[in-house]
Amino acid sequence: MLRVEHVMGMPVIADVRDEEADPRALDDLFAWLRWVDATFSTYRDDSEISRINRGELAVEDADPAVRVVLARCEELRQETDGWFDIRAASPDAIDPSGLVKGWSVERAAAILDRAGMRNYALNAGGDMVLRGRAKPDWVWRVGIQHPRERDAVAHVIETRNLAVATSGEYERGRHILDPRTGAPAGEGLLSVTIAGPDLGTADAYATAAFAMGVTRATHWVARLRGYKAMLILDDDRVLSTPGF
Repeated sequence: MLRVEHVMGMPVIADVRDEEADPRALDDLFAWLRWVDATFSTYRDDSEISRINRGELAVEDADPAVRVVLARCEELRQETDGWFDIRAASPDAIDPSGLVKGWSVERAAAILDRAGMRNYALNAGGDMVLRGRAKPDWVWRVGIQHPRERDAVAHVIETRNLAVATSGEYERGRHILDPRTGAPAGEGLLSVTIAGPDLGTADAYATAAFAMGVTRATHWVARLRGYKAMLILDDDRVLSTPGF
């Protein structure tokens, strides 16, 4: 069972390999993602994030999911020594997009789990949650797109249960900002891929590592616990932590 919808500004692909898959679970999954977009988008004037930024809605009065995300963003800011910062673009506005995509897709996966699905892949603009088997194959084989060569694969991951997130110079160019200067970040890097158990955390870690630039990122990802990393440098060298 395969479904593709454009939501949150990108194509989202749900590929379910369970034989008895209920299509209503995919209805619930995409309804959830549309709700996330309506609630968190910084491009929609009526979203709760936009209303918070205009001073029309207090954080304590926001939807519980918004409060959960903002609290996790603060935890991640501290974990990354400030390199993941929802105020990177402006001290007067918040943008939790660096967590929201991965966080929402991880929870979309939980919808499929509750529906009894065990073998599926969710792909949201290149960030993925992979579960079980790619039936009839025994594992999922995932190609990480090369940041400079659109049709080239930089690395292939074979896995049964993993979340994978990548940040870097893809279609949007250098969109990640250095939270300390507000300038485009990623000195010496083309992309950072983080793999681990939770897509929201992997997404935020990839954003933070890219913002750090190659020297800081290389040392920082080497100390991550429970997550592996691959860095593609601007001279096309590839660095990875053990086990990636």
